[in-house]
Amino acid sequence: MNYDVIIIGSGPGGYVTAIRAAQLGLKVAVVEKENLGGICLNWGCIPTKSLLKSSQAYEYALHAADYGVSIEGEVKADFGAMVKRSRGVADGMSKGIQFLFKKNKVESLLGWGKLAGKNTVEVSDEAGKKTSYTAKNIILATGARSRELPNLPQDGQKIIGYRKALTLDKQPGSMVVVGSGAIGSEFAYFYQSIGTKVTLVEFMPNVVPNEDVDVSKQLERSFKKMKMKVLTNSSVESVDTSGDKCKVTIKTKKGEQIVEADIVLSAVGITPNTEGIGLEEQGVQTEQGRVKVDEFYKTNVDGVYAIGDIIAGPALAHVASAEGIVCIEKIAGLNPDPIDYGNIPGCTYTNPEVSSVGLTEAKAKEAGYELKIGKFPYSASGKASAAGQKDGFVKLIFDAKYGELLGAHMIGGNVTEMIAEMVVAKKLEITGHELLKTIHPHPTMSEAIMEAAAAAYGEVIHI
Repeated sequence: MNYDVIIIGSGPGGYVTAIRAAQLGLKVAVVEKENLGGICLNWGCIPTKSLLKSSQAYEYALHAADYGVSIEGEVKADFGAMVKRSRGVADGMSKGIQFLFKKNKVESLLGWGKLAGKNTVEVSDEAGKKTSYTAKNIILATGARSRELPNLPQDGQKIIGYRKALTLDKQPGSMVVVGSGAIGSEFAYFYQSIGTKVTLVEFMPNVVPNEDVDVSKQLERSFKKMKMKVLTNSSVESVDTSGDKCKVTIKTKKGEQIVEADIVLSAVGITPNTEGIGLEEQGVQTEQGRVKVDEFYKTNVDGVYAIGDIIAGPALAHVASAEGIVCIEKIAGLNPDPIDYGNIPGCTYTNPEVSSVGLTEAKAKEAGYELKIGKFPYSASGKASAAGQKDGFVKLIFDAKYGELLGAHMIGGNVTEMIAEMVVAKKLEITGHELLKTIHPHPTMSEAIMEAAAAAYGEVIHI
């Protein structure tokens, strides 16, 4: 055997798994067709956060007077410079993966990888040359790409996906964003914040539809406050790209309307990259388009595993990384616990930020729980007022009988940094009383967690 493990794909699932495998003393190689770090580091999580940071800096400059800072002259958003910075950050992170691979003696195999027989991976380079490698274990971590709708085919010019949205040559004057999940909401916020006229279209009744409805309504209010047009319970029926602008026909509750825009961004989800990697030829089972695995990510084919966006579950970078670590530790003979998919944090990096873990209020009621719910508004937070970020709240949901934390839902400044506390609390089965009796530092945004817990039990001080 050439290797103990070959991993196809170097995204957050693949590269983390590779490094952990090397730490465990395994000989490991990673097959990657493009840049190390996959979509997340190169075209997703990292470059989008760079753009969002740029827009935040721009917004601070626009409102500098609110903080007692005087800026003379016109404040401008340099779109090209923002994109250039974003690409530089992404390139730096990719180079960081190269360093980590070298440090941990992980080998990189450049090309397209596919299963090619028992314990065999075939790698095709750009010239078409094919080389076969063998491994006792093969882990598929090929990720996903932007999903295309039949009535919204992406041409890369006027109708685009998230990847093109990161590298447009110039800032569009107007844009229709289709889909208000994390990707759609983040791009809608970014472009609106730097001056593009954005229309956000969502098929479901609320934006960020997987979030607690209170959070969704607050984010919609915040979007509308920044003059974004938000259309919920709506769908794009067709797009006419024959003219200078896109003519977007949108079906709404009040009938059809046509919106003209320079660009249409399709952000309606993702499609797993399962084509061309040898699944059918090797008899690897799939279910509803995703690879079928057990709790330790083993497929039905001996020696073949799959993690990340190509299997069922949340399509999130940190989930893929966690799955990879569990998978490789099991392969190495350790005894890892299976992942608790009921305790996965989710974050949306708009302004205000959104984060959550566990059950929404609606889901908790559907599950038959009697609830205690505590909610603490950022308007009552001293730190939020000082920071000029009074929009938002923390909402905690507890089982009334045992005090178990069922869900945490936050919208406001810094909440993507605060959600980890709730993930730990949920994992350790901390009760509502224990949480409200845990001293939080003052003044911080995180005090809102303690106050929300206190509100659930009628002991809140500051509202």
